[in-house]
Amino acid sequence: MIELQGINKSYHTKQGAFDALKNINLNVAKAEIYGIIGRSGAGKSTLIRCVNLLERPNSGKVIVDGVDLLELNSEALREQRHAIGMIFQHFNLLQSRNVYHNIALPLELIGIGKTYIAKRVDALLDLTGLSAHRNHYPNQLSGGQKQRVAIARALATSPKVLLCDEATSALDPETTQSILDLLKQINRELNLTILLITHEMDVIKRICDRAGILNQGELIEEAPVLELFARPKSKVAKNFTQSALHIRLPDSLEQRLQSEPAEGLHPIVKLTFLGAAAEEPIVGSLYTRFNVSTNILQANLEMIHNSTIGMTICELQGKPGAIEHSIEYIRAQNVEVEVLGYVD
Repeated sequence: MIELQGINKSYHTKQGAFDALKNINLNVAKAEIYGIIGRSGAGKSTLIRCVNLLERPNSGKVIVDGVDLLELNSEALREQRHAIGMIFQHFNLLQSRNVYHNIALPLELIGIGKTYIAKRVDALLDLTGLSAHRNHYPNQLSGGQKQRVAIARALATSPKVLLCDEATSALDPETTQSILDLLKQINRELNLTILLITHEMDVIKRICDRAGILNQGELIEEAPVLELFARPKSKVAKNFTQSALHIRLPDSLEQRLQSEPAEGLHPIVKLTFLGAAAEEPIVGSLYTRFNVSTNILQANLEMIHNSTIGMTICELQGKPGAIEHSIEYIRAQNVEVEVLGYVD
């Protein structure tokens, strides 16, 4: 549904040219929820604004529903944009219009008749849970209600694609969850393709089918969300996934951690369990099998996409050969093992 081919975007600054996006290649399937995550300045907003050509890339192709937007003239591009809805971090509602007329605005601008507008807006008010607020103005709404209005407005022209630019970063955690639930609902009910950008891995974990990691303008890694959490490849991805699973070494232990093994040091390992392996007493069996004791430092178990994922950070103590055999055994049980370092 969305295909970016070789997208490059640079800006001219007082310090010279700045490359915001570097050779981005990305495919988002129909009815998929795809997330782009990155730190501030990674190029996320530039990327998503290239999809509807609010920012025009210096080179590459932007293909939406089989149409290369960069080949269209101004009139054809305006028409094609009707199939691309967009919501923003700060809602961008018109303060002088009530909820009903904010949602109706895109339809008014393209000359749709009042009868159809009334029917369409009523359906969107019902979908987004705003029927009781139809006559309220933005200053009478909560942040979550404002974002629901923005979502309804973005859906007014029945788009095939919805772009979400940090749509929940201005909201509290409870409201964020309700907005994510709404996005999942419209994805399912309307068969809508959603591309969202965020700096919060919790958003990726809760809603996305696949995700990509953007770092300094480059798409450095992408995978199905469960795979990304279970087997992150880049250091950036590992940092993001660990923060979302709320598992990390205690600071006092991290300061003592050494990168190379030596006599008298014990390995600190991170174990990642998927599916049935998360429910097996693998760690507890190491002592009886190999005379290797385990000191569990952190542990967490969660559901992602209806699959169980567990992470455990522990210290292994025993003879070096026995520890090596125990790690081989753990890996044979389809458990990911990462040696984080060594401590005394």
